Amino acid sequence: MIVFDLACREAGHVFEIWFGSSDDYESQKKRGLIACPYCGSTDVDKAVMAPRITAKSNQRSEVIRAPLESPPPVVGPSPSGAVVPMASASPSPEAFKAMVQALAEVQAKMLKGSEFVGRRFADEARSMHLGEQDSRPIHGQATIEEAQALIEEGIQVAPLPLPVRPPGQDN
Repeated sequence: MIVFDLACREAGHVFEIWFGSSDDYESQKKRGLIACPYCGSTDVDKAVMAPRITAKSNQRSEVIRAPLESPPPVVGPSPSGAVVPMASASPSPEAFKAMVQALAEVQAKMLKGSEFVGRRFADEARSMHLGEQDSRPIHGQATIEEAQALIEEGIQVAPLPLPVRPPGQDN
Protein backbone atom coordinates (compact mmCIF):
# COMPACT_ATOMS: atom_id res chain seq x y z
CA MET A 1 0.00 0.00 0.00
CA ILE A 2 1.11 3.56 -0.68
CA VAL A 3 -0.39 6.86 0.42
CA PHE A 4 -0.39 10.03 -1.65
CA ASP A 5 -1.36 13.56 -0.74
CA LEU A 6 -3.45 14.86 -3.62
CA ALA A 7 -4.70 18.36 -4.40
CA CYS A 8 -7.58 19.43 -6.60
CA ARG A 9 -6.66 22.18 -9.04
CA GLU A 10 -10.05 23.88 -8.96
CA ALA A 11 -10.31 24.71 -5.24
CA GLY A 12 -6.90 23.78 -3.83
CA HIS A 13 -8.27 21.14 -1.46
CA VAL A 14 -5.58 18.79 -0.15
CA PHE A 15 -6.49 15.23 0.80
CA GLU A 16 -4.90 11.83 1.35
CA ILE A 17 -5.67 8.60 -0.54
CA TRP A 18 -4.22 5.09 -0.21
CA PHE A 19 -3.45 3.02 -3.30
CA GLY A 20 -2.25 -0.53 -3.83
CA SER A 21 0.74 0.79 -5.79
CA SER A 22 1.94 3.74 -7.86
CA ASP A 23 0.62 1.91 -10.93
CA ASP A 24 -2.84 1.73 -9.31
CA TYR A 25 -2.77 5.50 -8.82
CA GLU A 26 -1.78 6.11 -12.46
CA SER A 27 -4.43 3.70 -13.75
CA GLN A 28 -7.22 5.24 -11.65
CA LYS A 29 -6.16 8.79 -12.60
CA LYS A 30 -6.21 7.95 -16.34
CA ARG A 31 -9.72 6.48 -15.98
CA GLY A 32 -10.98 9.56 -14.06
CA LEU A 33 -11.76 7.56 -10.92
CA ILE A 34 -10.01 9.89 -8.48
CA ALA A 35 -12.12 12.81 -7.24
CA CYS A 36 -11.72 15.47 -4.56
CA PRO A 37 -13.81 14.41 -1.54
CA TYR A 38 -14.64 18.07 -0.81
CA CYS A 39 -15.84 19.37 -4.18
CA GLY A 40 -15.98 16.30 -6.45
CA SER A 41 -13.48 17.64 -9.00
CA THR A 42 -11.57 14.98 -10.93
CA ASP A 43 -8.87 17.50 -11.88
CA VAL A 44 -6.42 16.35 -9.18
CA ASP A 45 -2.65 15.89 -9.02
CA LYS A 46 -0.16 14.68 -6.46
CA ALA A 47 0.68 17.32 -3.87
CA VAL A 48 4.16 17.87 -2.51
CA MET A 49 4.79 15.40 0.32
CA ALA A 50 7.53 15.06 2.89
CA PRO A 51 9.12 11.60 2.73
CA ARG A 52 8.27 9.25 5.55
CA ILE A 53 11.34 7.39 6.70
CA THR A 54 10.81 4.75 9.34
CA ALA A 55 13.40 3.71 11.89
CA LYS A 56 14.72 0.18 12.16
CA SER A 57 12.52 -1.98 14.35
CA ASN A 58 15.27 -2.25 17.00
CA GLN A 59 15.70 1.52 17.35
CA ARG A 60 13.61 4.09 19.16
CA SER A 61 11.41 6.19 16.98
CA GLU A 62 12.41 9.83 17.35
CA VAL A 63 11.26 12.56 15.02
CA ILE A 64 13.87 15.19 14.24
CA ARG A 65 12.35 18.41 13.04
CA ALA A 66 14.50 20.96 11.28
CA PRO A 67 13.52 24.59 11.74
CA LEU A 68 11.71 26.05 8.76
CA GLU A 69 13.82 28.55 6.87
CA SER A 70 10.89 29.52 4.69
CA PRO A 71 7.12 29.22 4.99
CA PRO A 72 5.64 25.78 4.36
CA PRO A 73 4.72 24.99 0.75
CA VAL A 74 1.21 25.94 -0.29
CA VAL A 75 -1.29 24.86 -2.87
CA GLY A 76 -2.84 27.62 -5.00
CA PRO A 77 -5.57 29.97 -3.88
CA SER A 78 -8.97 28.72 -2.87
CA PRO A 79 -12.14 30.18 -4.42
CA SER A 80 -12.18 32.80 -1.65
CA GLY A 81 -8.64 33.87 -2.58
CA ALA A 82 -7.09 32.47 0.59
CA VAL A 83 -3.97 30.35 0.26
CA VAL A 84 -4.50 26.73 1.33
CA PRO A 85 -1.53 25.26 3.27
CA MET A 86 -0.26 21.74 2.73
CA ALA A 87 -1.45 19.03 5.10
CA SER A 88 0.39 19.10 8.42
CA ALA A 89 2.59 16.24 9.61
CA SER A 90 1.12 13.34 11.55
CA PRO A 91 1.67 13.26 15.32
CA SER A 92 4.50 11.11 16.63
CA PRO A 93 3.57 7.60 17.81
CA GLU A 94 4.07 8.72 21.41
CA ALA A 95 1.79 11.75 20.95
CA PHE A 96 -0.84 9.61 19.21
CA LYS A 97 -0.74 7.07 22.05
CA ALA A 98 -1.18 9.88 24.60
CA MET A 99 -4.17 11.28 22.65
CA VAL A 100 -5.87 7.88 22.49
CA GLN A 101 -5.20 7.33 26.21
CA ALA A 102 -6.76 10.71 27.05
CA LEU A 103 -9.76 9.87 24.85
CA ALA A 104 -10.14 6.50 26.58
CA GLU A 105 -10.10 8.20 30.00
CA VAL A 106 -12.79 10.68 28.94
CA GLN A 107 -14.94 7.87 27.54
CA ALA A 108 -14.53 5.85 30.77
CA LYS A 109 -15.76 8.87 32.78
CA MET A 110 -18.72 9.26 30.42
CA LEU A 111 -19.69 5.61 30.84
CA LYS A 112 -19.28 5.54 34.63
CA GLY A 113 -22.73 4.85 36.03
CA SER A 114 -24.06 3.89 32.59
CA GLU A 115 -25.66 0.49 32.11
CA PHE A 116 -24.47 -1.72 29.24
CA VAL A 117 -27.60 -3.04 27.50
CA GLY A 118 -25.88 -4.72 24.56
CA ARG A 119 -27.99 -5.40 21.47
CA ARG A 120 -31.11 -4.14 23.28
CA PHE A 121 -29.83 -0.54 22.98
CA ALA A 122 -32.31 0.68 20.35
CA ASP A 123 -35.31 -0.89 22.11
CA GLU A 124 -34.24 0.44 25.54
CA ALA A 125 -33.60 3.97 24.21
CA ARG A 126 -36.96 4.02 22.40
CA SER A 127 -38.79 2.72 25.48
CA MET A 128 -37.28 5.43 27.68
CA HIS A 129 -38.07 8.10 25.06
CA LEU A 130 -41.72 6.99 24.97
CA GLY A 131 -41.92 7.07 28.77
CA GLU A 132 -42.48 3.33 29.06
CA GLN A 133 -39.61 3.08 31.55
CA ASP A 134 -37.57 5.48 33.64
CA SER A 135 -34.69 7.26 31.92
CA ARG A 136 -31.21 6.21 32.89
CA PRO A 137 -27.80 6.40 31.25
CA ILE A 138 -27.28 3.42 28.94
CA HIS A 139 -24.81 2.32 26.29
CA GLY A 140 -24.80 -0.67 23.98
CA GLN A 141 -24.76 -1.83 20.39
CA ALA A 142 -26.91 -0.72 17.47
CA THR A 143 -26.69 -1.07 13.73
CA ILE A 144 -26.36 2.05 11.61
CA GLU A 145 -29.95 1.58 10.50
CA GLU A 146 -31.18 1.33 14.11
CA ALA A 147 -29.23 4.46 15.10
CA GLN A 148 -30.59 6.40 12.11
CA ALA A 149 -34.14 5.35 12.98
CA LEU A 150 -33.66 6.54 16.57
CA ILE A 151 -32.38 9.91 15.35
CA GLU A 152 -35.31 10.25 12.92
CA GLU A 153 -37.66 9.62 15.87
CA GLY A 154 -36.02 12.48 17.78
CA ILE A 155 -34.08 10.24 20.16
CA GLN A 156 -30.62 11.63 20.84
CA VAL A 157 -27.88 9.03 20.39
CA ALA A 158 -24.19 9.29 19.60
CA PRO A 159 -21.50 6.76 18.74
CA LEU A 160 -18.71 6.17 21.21
CA PRO A 161 -15.28 7.08 19.85
CA LEU A 162 -13.67 3.85 21.08
CA PRO A 163 -15.00 0.28 21.16
CA VAL A 164 -16.43 -1.03 24.44
CA ARG A 165 -16.14 -4.63 25.56
CA PRO A 166 -19.29 -6.04 27.11
CA PRO A 167 -19.01 -6.71 30.86
CA GLY A 168 -17.56 -10.12 31.60
CA GLN A 169 -15.54 -10.30 28.38
CA ASP A 170 -12.32 -8.89 29.85
CA ASN A 171 -9.43 -11.30 30.12
